[in-house]
Amino acid sequence: MEKAICADPQLSAIDALVAEAFTGFEPAFGGDKRKIARALIDDRNACGQDAACIVSAQNNALQTYGNAPSWVQDYNIALIGKKALDTAARHPGSPDQPLPSSIGQCALTHITALTTRLGDDPLETAGPEAGSLARFSNGGAGVSYEREPGLASSKAGDPVVMCLISIPRDCPQADERGRVYYGVDLTIKGTWVLPDSQHLCGGA
Repeated sequence: MEKAICADPQLSAIDALVAEAFTGFEPAFGGDKRKIARALIDDRNACGQDAACIVSAQNNALQTYGNAPSWVQDYNIALIGKKALDTAARHPGSPDQPLPSSIGQCALTHITALTTRLGDDPLETAGPEAGSLARFSNGGAGVSYEREPGLASSKAGDPVVMCLISIPRDCPQADERGRVYYGVDLTIKGTWVLPDSQHLCGGA
């Protein structure tokens, strides 16, 4: 993993940002600062040499520490987007795979429903204020308070690659809401970045 970071100037810069951001971090829910940091480091170490995974884990750390520059998010989406398309190319016509459980992991699935955030009204005909809710055949979901542009033209049955890019680590005990997934509809090539819940951990 260190080899991958050293070989990429952006990853090296992100690594330095994470170390700097940690010094000013105070847990939001009275958690153990070092325990939270250890979980974030474990996420990164599990990536091996996978740059898309490493930048996802480090961006997640920066967001946890409250200091995530927009260029890091952009770089994260660029790398994970390429990985998602590579995953689709390597497994054409593959059956559904389980919902990703570790940061940087991607899996093929299908859209099963597209509705407003609350209720069962079709997303296709809903107004922008109604929000969006996508459900997938692997049990995953994506929720937005807005009409999500990347999903607006999608249809139930479309094949999708989902990649897990964020796991909340600064949370009340046993509250794991707010995992964030990158998704790409392989039929229309629309993309989105959405959490699996209306509220992040510690929310309402």
